[in-house]
Amino acid sequence: MSTDQLERSQLSEASAAPAPPTVAAPRRRRRTERLQRRLFIAPSILVLLVLALYPLVFIATAAFTRSSLGRPFQEFTGLENLRSAATNSAVQDSLLMGTGYAFGVAAASTILGTATAVALWRSVRSGAVLRTVLLLPIIVPPVIVGILWGFIFSPSGGLIDTLLRQFTSFSGTFAVLSDPTWAIVGVAVADIWEWTPLVVLLVFTALLGQDPEILEAAQIDGAGPLQQFFHVTLPTVAGTIAAAFLIRFILAFKVFDLVYVMTSGGPGSSTQVPAYLIWRAALQNFDVGMAAAITLLLAVVVTIVTVPIFALSKRLRHD
Repeated sequence: MSTDQLERSQLSEASAAPAPPTVAAPRRRRRTERLQRRLFIAPSILVLLVLALYPLVFIATAAFTRSSLGRPFQEFTGLENLRSAATNSAVQDSLLMGTGYAFGVAAASTILGTATAVALWRSVRSGAVLRTVLLLPIIVPPVIVGILWGFIFSPSGGLIDTLLRQFTSFSGTFAVLSDPTWAIVGVAVADIWEWTPLVVLLVFTALLGQDPEILEAAQIDGAGPLQQFFHVTLPTVAGTIAAAFLIRFILAFKVFDLVYVMTSGGPGSSTQVPAYLIWRAALQNFDVGMAAAITLLLAVVVTIVTVPIFALSKRLRHD
């Protein structure tokens, strides 16, 4: 074959070979993939906008207008509702009590839940039935929980009253839910009983996810059970415990069902937590503007007190 024929053959093969992919092809593919992902999550975003954004806009708008239950947004009032709510002693007392209640209930649930989770983790092979029983309160509706604990605290034939009369010399009447001092404690006990299993579940799952080789290394180094727990196990699950406290803290701020069923905000105003006060303003006094203003104040308080907890939880999870 001559040199000219060889060159023509090489040129024809080069022209017949497929062109190398251009830089634009991968870019188009990435854009297509991003579009597909967005289309997949679009329904979830739409539901979130409808269920979360619309109520938020409604509350924010109602807080700056004169609004009743049947006629919202009657006229713009500026900061009048917020000013009235912020200077109202009942609202101030409710927010203060709600914050203290949330801290107390969250701390008790976290301590009890962590201790229970550690005990279950120690007996992981033999505690399947016990673990199931301990998680039952979390699936009971809050209204049923309130009715149940209302019977337990009943001054006439309730469980506590019966135990006091049976095993002590107590002969008076111990009406927990009728006492201005003890009523909020009774609600807190029911709340702790209901939601502590959530902390148990979170911490127990974190304990199961530990690396067993680290515990074995600690045992080989001569660490005792307490040393293993405080120096190995606890630092490993500290982030989960902090996150559980944060979740429990927020849930405690939202308590309404138990108060409504057990005390109806009484006696007096001793159990008027913020959620119950908002309900009264909106559905008993028909003042939606004031209810929205209290809701915004509650959101500000919750944000202020949860930001440090969230930062601590995030730091512990990354340490």
